[in-house]
Amino acid sequence: MPIDPNAVGAAIAGGSFTWDRDRIILYHLGLGAGNPQTDANELAYTYEKNLKVLPSWGVIPAFGAMGNLGSLPGMQFNPALLLHGEQDLEIHRAIPVAATVNTSGKVAGIYDKGKAALVVLEMTSKDEAGNPLFTNRFSLFIRGEGGWGGESGPKPGNEKPERDPDLVVESRTLPQQALLYRLSGDKNPLHADPEFSKLGGFDVPILHGLCSYGVVCKAVVDNLLGGDTGKVARYQARFAGVVFPGETIVTAMWKEGNTILIDAKVKERGLNVISNAAITTR
Repeated sequence: MPIDPNAVGAAIAGGSFTWDRDRIILYHLGLGAGNPQTDANELAYTYEKNLKVLPSWGVIPAFGAMGNLGSLPGMQFNPALLLHGEQDLEIHRAIPVAATVNTSGKVAGIYDKGKAALVVLEMTSKDEAGNPLFTNRFSLFIRGEGGWGGESGPKPGNEKPERDPDLVVESRTLPQQALLYRLSGDKNPLHADPEFSKLGGFDVPILHGLCSYGVVCKAVVDNLLGGDTGKVARYQARFAGVVFPGETIVTAMWKEGNTILIDAKVKERGLNVISNAAITTR
């Protein structure tokens, strides 16, 4: 078993990441923003005049740091057996439309799931003055690496209420959405190459999980938070299934104090894609 449970606490060297208005706009377009193209709220995502930043952007500068995981002692595994299980993003202050950040972190937890190991990475991105902007916790499900008798980890939280949702929003994805989204940094061929996606068990390339994550975030911000991106303090989600580009993501929302509980399905197949999700508001 290459995964060593004693690697908890190991430091992960990150790196710097710079973005400008064009990269923010490209990210938003990769989530389907800009429809209708003359809508004032959509233009705030896609036109530099009054540009705002969707808080889910915070996953992008930290994403590349995961590539350093395999170089850590006790963290050798087959990357083809890795699944992105959960994402937890904390926003410490408003994300600027242009900045340079430095990201670093640690292995925050390693749990035994029997037939897999769950590895949690905690990565904090700071601006050039050293101020934390956001912290990501990536939960990575690594198949074939469990079974050492360790703790199984915390149970999923953010259970959706039994009552009807306060709001349901449909977000139709574009057939070419994965091709757009990959330009924000995740070039995994699973999302573009039909031959490669067949090797992964999919007839056609699938949408990035973090793209679905962003689509759901936008649905909540636009429809329950009045388009105010600054109200999001934390966004947690569990990846429950895949979206094929062109399908419709249906996001159900429940308001519970300063928490919005979230559940998202694919309309065409009725299957969950994001569960146990919540946005905590300021």
